[in-house]
Amino acid sequence: MMNVKSINNIEITVAGQISEDEISTYLTQLQAKNKFKIIKADIKVDGEYVDINYQTESIPFNRIRRITGYLTGSTDSWNNAKYAELKDRVKHG
Repeated sequence: MMNVKSINNIEITVAGQISEDEISTYLTQLQAKNKFKIIKADIKVDGEYVDINYQTESIPFNRIRRITGYLTGSTDSWNNAKYAELKDRVKHG
């Protein structure tokens, strides 16, 4: 039997029998281990075992590239000489 519910704005799908207090306890423990907010959880109860698959909010991502020998996320802080070096660089396809 599958139940879909929402606790603390988390969409939860439950397969099996489990109390809302127990679900809340599991989610509180998972949230304490994660930096990012849990937005969805699939809970499967099989006897004494509980499997939880969860999804968090989008994780911010910054790309770092190696340009002209330097690791950089952006070229905003570069001076004119570094921009000239970037412009003169041979780009391989």
